[in-house]
Order: sequence, then structure tokens, then C-alpha cells
Amino acid sequence: MYIELRHLRTIRAIHQAGGLARAADLLNMTQSALSHQVANLEDQAGMELFVRRSKPMRLSAAGIRMLRAADRILPEIELMEEEFRALRSGKTGRLHIAIQCHACFDWLFPVLELFRQAWPEVDVDIRAGLAFDSFPALLREEVDLVITSNPEPLPGLTYNPLFDYHPVFLASAQNPLATKEVITAEDFRDQVLITYPVGRDKLDVFTELLTPAKVEPRGQRPVELTAVILMLVGSNRGVAVLPDWVLRDIKTNADYITRPLGPETVTKRLFAATREEDAAKPFMAHFLRLCRSEPVKLQRG
Repeated sequence: MYIELRHLRTIRAIHQAGGLARAADLLNMTQSALSHQVANLEDQAGMELFVRRSKPMRLSAAGIRMLRAADRILPEIELMEEEFRALRSGKTGRLHIAIQCHACFDWLFPVLELFRQAWPEVDVDIRAGLAFDSFPALLREEVDLVITSNPEPLPGLTYNPLFDYHPVFLASAQNPLATKEVITAEDFRDQVLITYPVGRDKLDVFTELLTPAKVEPRGQRPVELTAVILMLVGSNRGVAVLPDWVLRDIKTNADYITRPLGPETVTKRLFAATREEDAAKPFMAHFLRLCRSEPVKLQRG
């Protein structure tokens, strides 16, 4: 069987679009040409790749297998193409980063290491002192990118979506709340809440749960380091709410319990804010791609 990249792109486009007409638009080709390409591909495969009786059009078992290959191969090809374009357009630049997310260091450092290997001439720095004045600093060109889950609509800035995450409740296995399946705002009334030392408008547990419910925890203890938060929670000195990627190893530790926040599932999205004119720079586009792919690996454990 002879498979070309265009075949993999076809499979992906039809799956994403749910039909031939919309997929043809995505691929900038006529529906007739796309139908012919699908028929040719199925002839080579010797089996149907789509269930045509369903609406929207869905993949058969063989089609799903080919889609998995496309999802694995095409990002690598696209990344390579992007890197080659960057080589042609120059490799130097500046990437100074401000972070409104203490826990983001867990995934940011591996991303920066991969980025350094690909772009050794780009000047990279983390401007910790500008975390609380980050958007004005971005407009003043003091930093080049801000990682945030709280975008502010400002002219001249664009917010590039990175990935979704779930804030997760963490407590000692000895805590009475260990018997609950879902943690609600009311459960915090008699708990000491351990948080990062930032304003409540930057803490998911307040913005998404406690403040809307007008609930105050029994106490709040600010702690700078994630490792210290985990140590205190494990000693039953308080409870915490942390992003899911932080807790990938904790979930198998018998000293802790993790629970979803409720009653409705809480989902947040991280963004990388850049100046509008910078997002398309080759090294910036590569960094954004890494910020979308690497943290998901941590979420999956």
C-alpha cells in the first residue's frame, strides 16, 4: 500500500469536518477530486475507511487506525516544515516570558529545554518580577510572552490558546473530605486552604468556585513552592486546589486523595499572550507548538 502525506491530510480533514464538502474546503480542492482521492485510497487499503451511512460521516475501524497514524506523523512533518522555514528566515530573536501561574514551571522548564535545542540563538529569559504587571509589560515590549489563564482584552495583544486543564482538589487521606466523591464550595468552610501567594483573582479555586458561591475557607495559608504545598497537605495541615498536571504522580500516593471540583466540572484554559505582530515569528510559533504538546504529556502521566 502506497500512502502519501496528502492521504493522511485527507483522512484528518474529513474526520475534523464530518463530511466531504467541508473537508474539500479545508483542503482547497473540489468535492469531486476529494471523492476520487478517497476512493483511490480505499482501493489501496483494500477496505472501506469511512462509514458513509452515518451523518456526520465517520471513520471505520480501518479509518481510525489511519487517523492515528496521521495524528502521529503529520505534526512531526509540520514541525519539520516549520523548522526549515525558520532556518530560511533566520534563527535569532528574543523570548522573555512572564508567568501568572506558579504551577506552570512544572511543564515550562521541559518546554524551554526542547526550545533551546531547536533555537540556541534565541535569547530566553523568565522575568519573574513582572508577573503581576505582565500585560502592560508586554505592550511596553519588556517581555515577549505572558502565560495566563485570565486573558484581558487589550488592543495590540493576541491570546494564543495552549491547552485545557482541570483544577483538582488535594487533601490528606486522613482528611474527613476523603470520603466524598466530589468537592463543592461548602466543603471549604472548615478547611485551611493552602494557595500560592497571589491575589484571589489569579486563583482558580476562588474565581471558579468560592467567590461565586460567597464561601470563605476557615483559613488561607500562602506558600511559594509547589513541593511545600504537597508536603503540608500530606501532613494534613490544610487542603489545596492545583492544576491536574501537578498531581500526575500524587494520584498513586496513598498519603493523598484527589477529587474533582463540583457540582459542575471545572475546566480552565491556559493562554500565551503575545503582541499581535509577534505570534507568526517562526521561533514564537515553534514555542507555542511546544507549549501545546508537552504539557498534555504530563497531564496523561
